[in-house]
Amino acid sequence: MAHFIAEVFHILFVLQLIGSYSVASQYVISDASGLGRRYDGIGGLSGGGATSRLLVNYPEPYLDQILDYLFKPNFGASLPILKVEIGGDSQSTDGTESSHMHSANDENYQRGYEWWLMKEAKKRNPSIKLYGLPWAFPGWIGNGQQSPYVNIDVTVDYIIKWIQGAKTHHNLTIDYIGIWNERPFDIEYIKVLRKTLDKKGLSETLIVAADNLEFISIAIHNDPEIAKDVAIIGVHYPGTQVTNYTLETGKTIWASEDYSTNNNEVGAGCWARILNQNYVNGMMTSTISWNLIASYYDALPYTRDGLMTANEPWNSHYEVTDTIWITAHTTQFTDPGWMYLKHKSGVQHLDKGGSFVSMTDGVNLTIIIETMTHDHSKCIRPYLPPYNVAPQTAKFTLQGSFAKVSSLNVWYSKLTFSGQTSTMFAKKNPIKVVNGSFTLSLNPDEVYTLTTTERGYKGNYPTPPPSAPFPVPYSDNFDNYPEFSEASNFADQAGVWEIRESGDPTHKLVMEQVVLESPVYWCPAAESPISVIGNYSWQNANVSMDVKLGDNTGAFLAQRINHGGCKVVAATGLFFIVYSNGTFAVYSDIHRQFLLNSGQVDVKSGMWFKMQLLIQDNKATGFVQGKTLFTASLDPKTIPSHGFVAMGMPNYASAQFDNFDIISAS
Repeated sequence: MAHFIAEVFHILFVLQLIGSYSVASQYVISDASGLGRRYDGIGGLSGGGATSRLLVNYPEPYLDQILDYLFKPNFGASLPILKVEIGGDSQSTDGTESSHMHSANDENYQRGYEWWLMKEAKKRNPSIKLYGLPWAFPGWIGNGQQSPYVNIDVTVDYIIKWIQGAKTHHNLTIDYIGIWNERPFDIEYIKVLRKTLDKKGLSETLIVAADNLEFISIAIHNDPEIAKDVAIIGVHYPGTQVTNYTLETGKTIWASEDYSTNNNEVGAGCWARILNQNYVNGMMTSTISWNLIASYYDALPYTRDGLMTANEPWNSHYEVTDTIWITAHTTQFTDPGWMYLKHKSGVQHLDKGGSFVSMTDGVNLTIIIETMTHDHSKCIRPYLPPYNVAPQTAKFTLQGSFAKVSSLNVWYSKLTFSGQTSTMFAKKNPIKVVNGSFTLSLNPDEVYTLTTTERGYKGNYPTPPPSAPFPVPYSDNFDNYPEFSEASNFADQAGVWEIRESGDPTHKLVMEQVVLESPVYWCPAAESPISVIGNYSWQNANVSMDVKLGDNTGAFLAQRINHGGCKVVAATGLFFIVYSNGTFAVYSDIHRQFLLNSGQVDVKSGMWFKMQLLIQDNKATGFVQGKTLFTASLDPKTIPSHGFVAMGMPNYASAQFDNFDIISAS
C-alpha cells in the first residue's frame, strides 16, 4: 500500500512538472514599432573607497591576468565603463584615497592607483568610458566646514583640475563626472560646474547627478538650466525601480552604483537579476557595480563585494567568480550605443518569473534571459519583495527586421546552491528559428544569451597559486617604490601615507603621513591617522618601526585593531604612542579615552628612533631604542582577542616612518 501511494505521488509530481512546461508562453521580439532607449554599458567602480588597494601590488603575470578578466574585450567581464573615486584624503568605506591636491597650492597627478587603473583599462579597451566621482574632499576645500560648497568656485576648480590632470599627465579623457557621492547636491554648484567645463573645452564631459532620484528629478522639472546641465540621472541601489516622475524628466537614467553583494552564487544571482530588471522595471541603461574588484582585506567592510576577488598579492592568489561570467552574458554580445527594443516587443517579465531584454545595433540581435529565484538573488540592499519563479516554456517569435533570422548562438549559465559546481558561460548548440519562432524550456536560476553575433569567448588562464595567509616575518624599508606612491599591503584608514624622500642619507625613502588637517568627511572618521596591515586573526605579534616626528605630534604602533572602514572611528586594540614632547602613553581605543600606561621617554622632534610593540597572549611590552618602557597585562574585557597590526598618529600632522618589521605573528 505504501509503495502504491508513493507511486501515485511520483506520478502526480511528474504530471505537475510536465504541466508547468506544457503550455508555452508567447513573446514577440520585434523592432517594427520602433526602439527603446540607448544601452550605455555595464561598469565597475574602483573606490569608495580604496577597494583596489591591494590590486596594484600583484606581480606579473598575475596582474595582467586579473586586468584581462575585467577589461579585455571578448575575454571576461569586458567592461565598457570604469568609474573611479576622486581621492579626498578621507575614509570612504574600506580606506582612504589620496587627493591630487592636499592643499590649495599643491598639485600632483602621480598619487594613488586610479590613474594607473584607468590607463590599464584603456590599454585593453580604448573605447572604455571613464567616470569620476568624489566621496570626500581635502580639508582646505571646506575651509573649516564639513561641506564642499562653502566656496563653489574653489570646488569646481578642484574638480576641473582633476579632469585636466587626467588628460595632461595620463592622456585620459574623463567622459562623466559626478557631484558628491550619496550626499546633498547644490544646484548652483552643478550650474557652475557645467559652465566651467564648457569654458575649459570639456563640453563632452557629461554630468551625472546626483545619487538620489527624488530631489534631482524635482530640480530638473523645476529648473530648465539644471535640466540642460544634467545629462544623466544617477541613482544608487534603486531595487530596479524608479518613479514615473523621474521617467517624465526624459533623462537617461543609470544605476550609477548597484550590487554591493558578496560575489558568491547568491551575489551572481543578484547581479544577473538587476542587470536585466534595472531596464525592464526602471529603464536604467547602465548598471555599475560597487565594486569593481574586491582588492582589500577580507576583515574590512563589505567582504568580497566585487566582480572578482584579488586580495592576496603576497602569494598572487585571485578568484574569478561567477559574477564575471554573468557580466559577460551582456557585455560580450553588445556594445554601448546598441538600442534596447521596446517593452512587450523584446523587453519584459516572463510569465512564470524572470525577465528578458533584447538589444540591436540595427543589424544584430542579442537577447538575455534570466530566471533568478528570490532567495538565490537577494542583493545586500534594498529589500527584495517575495516573488516566485517556476519551470516554464517560452515561445519567442521574431518579427520586423529579425523575421529572417534563421538561428541564434547560445551561451548558458546555471547557478547551483547545494554544493554542486555551477555551469557558467558555456557555449551551447545554436537554436534553429523555424518560421520566425523558437521555443525554450527554462528552469529557475538560469541565464541565457541568444545572439546573431559570432562573439563570445570564455577567457582562461592557468589556475593561480592557492590562497595563503599574510607572510611572516615581513619587512619593508620603502626604498623600492616610486615617490608619491603607497607602500604595498598597507591599508590607510584615516590620513594618507605616501612614499617620500626623507632628506636623511640614512633613510633614503620613507612613508610620510601627508594629510595635515581634518578632511571634509564622507563618513565620520577618526581624527587619528591610521594604516592597518596583516592578518585580522593575529593574536600575538612582535612589530617595530623607525619614526621621525615633527612638533606637537606623536606616532603609534598598535595591535589587535578590531575595526576598519567607516567603523575605524570606534576602533579598539592596544595603542602604544610616543609623543614628540618626550612622553609615551598606552591606550585601548583610538580616541585615547582609556589610558593603560604612561611615562617619559628620551625622544624629541626631528630625531629618528625605533619603536617596538610585543604582545604575547595577555601581556604587552613596549620598547623605544631597545629599552623597555612598559609591560602591561591585557584585560580581555577591554582589549580585543585579535585584529590588525597598525601604525598611525594621534593627530593630523607630518611624520616619517621607515624600516617596518613584523618580526613574528600568530
